[in-house]
Amino acid sequence: MKKKPIAMPKFTNEGEEADWWASRQGREFVKQNATGPTKKRVAPKGSRLVGQLNRTASVQIALRLPEPDVTKARELATRKGIGYQTLLKMLVHEGLRREARRA
Repeated sequence: MKKKPIAMPKFTNEGEEADWWASRQGREFVKQNATGPTKKRVAPKGSRLVGQLNRTASVQIALRLPEPDVTKARELATRKGIGYQTLLKMLVHEGLRREARRA
């Protein structure tokens, strides 16, 4: 059974508002709006691949790259309107997929 949405009333003073927020109804309002169906989902920015990369779990690693490669990655990423680390993840993903097809 779906609960009826709680509407926030108009308050005449701060004391009345404080009492409402401290009441059961005020707490239910907070719960409803924090996890309820009215919360909008934001679409990921960038391409479909960027969205897929952002959804999958990731593992942090340290990777040393030559400075010119990092500089070039930053330039290309700026032109594409994405972060350079995202671009590098996309390139690694694409390269791994290509190599897997060869095998």
